[in-house]
Parts: sequence; C-alpha cells; structure tokens
Amino acid sequence: MKAILPLCLLVATLHLTVPSLTQTDHHSAESQSTDLQDQHPHEGGALESCQQIVPSNTDFAFRFYRQATTQEPVKNIFFSPVSISSAFALLALGSRATSQAQVLQGLGFNLTNTREEEIHNGFHHLLLLLTHPGSQVQLSMGNTLFMDKHLKPLKTFLKDIRKLYKGEVVSSNFQNSTEAKKEINDHIKNKTHGNINQILKDLDQNTLMVIINYIYFKAYWENPFNVKGTHKDYFHVNAKTSVEVKMMTRDGFYKTYSDRKLSCEVVQIPYKGDVAALFILPNEGKMKQLEDSLTKDTVSKWEKSLERRRIEVYIPKLFISGTYDLKKMFMNLGVTDVFSDRADLSGITGKPDVKVSNAAHKALLKIHENGTEAAAVTGTDFLPHSVPPVVKFNRPFLLLIIDQYTHSIFFMGKIVNPTEK
Repeated sequence: MKAILPLCLLVATLHLTVPSLTQTDHHSAESQSTDLQDQHPHEGGALESCQQIVPSNTDFAFRFYRQATTQEPVKNIFFSPVSISSAFALLALGSRATSQAQVLQGLGFNLTNTREEEIHNGFHHLLLLLTHPGSQVQLSMGNTLFMDKHLKPLKTFLKDIRKLYKGEVVSSNFQNSTEAKKEINDHIKNKTHGNINQILKDLDQNTLMVIINYIYFKAYWENPFNVKGTHKDYFHVNAKTSVEVKMMTRDGFYKTYSDRKLSCEVVQIPYKGDVAALFILPNEGKMKQLEDSLTKDTVSKWEKSLERRRIEVYIPKLFISGTYDLKKMFMNLGVTDVFSDRADLSGITGKPDVKVSNAAHKALLKIHENGTEAAAVTGTDFLPHSVPPVVKFNRPFLLLIIDQYTHSIFFMGKIVNPTEK
C-alpha cells in the first residue's frame, strides 16, 4: 500500500484594491532573495528559455478551463493556470518513469520536442521574470513541500526545487494531524498576506507529504475608475435572472477589438507595470461558441488586432473565488499514476512507496476602482465633446489576466454572476 501525498495546489489571490503602491510594498519586493536581484528582469536568455514552455502553459490553461466549465457549466470560473502548471512541474521533478511522463504530458508538453531539462529551466526563468523586484505589480509565488519528519528528502531534490521553483521544504509532525494542519494553514495565511486563512480542512491519517502552491498578486489600474461614477445597475445572469451590482464606469482610451467571427468584444485594461486584463464580452447566446474557440492562436489574434480608441466602459465590481479538485481534473487529463499505487515519486525521497492523495487549488478575484477621487481626476484622459461607443459588461463574460512581457496567463475566469460568493 502506498503512503499518501496530498498535493494541495492552492491559493491564487488576486487583489486589486489599494489606491497607491506603498513604500513597504516596494521594499518588500526589493528585499527578495539575491539570485532575483542578480537577474535582470528583461534578460534575453531568460525570455528565450520561457518561450520553450509558455505555449504549452497557454494550451494547458484552455484545457483546464474546459474541464472546469464541463463540471460547472453555469458557475463562475476562476483559477491561475501558471500557478497550477508550476506546482505540477515541480511534482514532475520528483517523479520518475510513467508517472513523470503523464504529468508533463498532462501539462501540455510534447516530450519528443521538449526535453525535461528545458521544461524545468523554462519554469525557473518564468518564475524569475514574473516575480522580479521593482515591478509595479506585487507578485509572490512559490511552492512549499510539507514533509513528515521521518521522511528525508533527497539532497538533489532539495537543491533542485530551491533553484528551479523557489520551493522550500518544511518538516512537519503528521502524526499529530491537528498540529500539522494548523502549521500548513498558518503558512499559507502568512504567504498570502492573510487573504486565505484555511486551505486544509482535514488531513488523512496516512498523510506523509503535502505540496502547497501559492500565488499572491496585487496590481493597480493604470487609469483608476472614479469612485463617484460607480452606481447600482443590473447584471443579466441569463434570460430569466438579473442581479443588482455596483457598476464601475470610465470614459477613456482603451485598446479594443470587435471579433465579428466569434461575435465578441475584446477590451484590454492595463494595470501599472507589465500586466493587462483582457475582458471578453460575447454577444447574447454566443458564450458556448466563444469557449469552444479558445486557443492560444485566438488570444494571439486578439492581442495583435487591438486598436486604441475612445469608449465608455462599464465593469461590475467583483469579489469571486474558484476552488478546484485538481486530482479529479488531472485524472481526466490522463494523469493517473501519481494518484495511484503505481506512483513513482522516488525522485523526492529515494523511495517509490509514496503517492498523491489529493490536490486542491483556490483562487480569489477582487476588482475594485482602486483609485481615490483625487487620483481619478488626475488620471482622466483629455476627451473631445462627442459621445463614445459604450461597452457594458452586464452579462456573462470572460477574463484573462496576462503578463505582457512573457505572454503568460496569470489568471483566467468566466464571470457568470458577480454577486455569487
């Protein structure tokens, strides 16, 4: 019988609230480890290495999205594909044989075209670029392996997860499951600045190892919405149901594109820094057609076709979350061995008798004006006295939050009901 390894891939927190970046945010970003400081964020070699994995990560994001929407067709969806991918890639680092091949193929890699070493190097450089100090986006992202104190991880594994995945290993007393659970929950609470207080509700008696993956992201709109403009309005969940929301509005210049073939409007709203949100509004009754057409080529076409024009945009204030059983979803993607008695995770401890018992991911999204009235006034575009076209996100829409430098999808979601907690 295999010992059990719950893989809790958790915690994407997207937080967009504070009016301005404080000094402490800036300094805490700058005091990150020295290997990040040595790395110039826009180093050509690092970007080249990332490009080995970003297309597969993007494919994975859409495959995962389809799994999520199949399981809950009429619910909000929100997750961090880059976060899930990095945690399973770390698991692949400790896997061997078929277990490893299944994980990497599940993540969208073609192992005849891409060597395992290139995949891990790609993630290493991607994590460096995404979390570089001095960025105007506050992002902390990492992986922690909680291991029973009687298990000894291999030195090579420890060295590799530190170097490649900014991972850490914490020795835990899993014989006392209450104590271990508290330690893991406290660790995540600390890493996500108190945004997620509980990731583990209970621990199996046979648990020997838990992997926690977290991402905490905080960004500020390049042009904040004026708080005075926010008003009550209706969001049409479906033909029969409408809910009251707080609708933000702004009249300004945005990059937009009307995709006639897919019957949708695309609006890019930039954050300060290298990150932008793509809001995609399908015409009535066209959501399914849009979802079926989601590929990296579609998104690439949108990004290339965007043109700056003046619009009046309406977006609901949001606070939603998504929680996913990754074990179930990855098994549907063909990743089965690591969850069974056939698991070979001998790259972690040197022993083959460990398996993954469960895997979870939780992501939060908060969209807010994040500007004071004063800041909103200074951020106003100079506008002529004509009436611009209106784009109103008052029915289900898709959202992609993309790092513009590496073209990585930080977050992906479908907003079906902004009031659903």
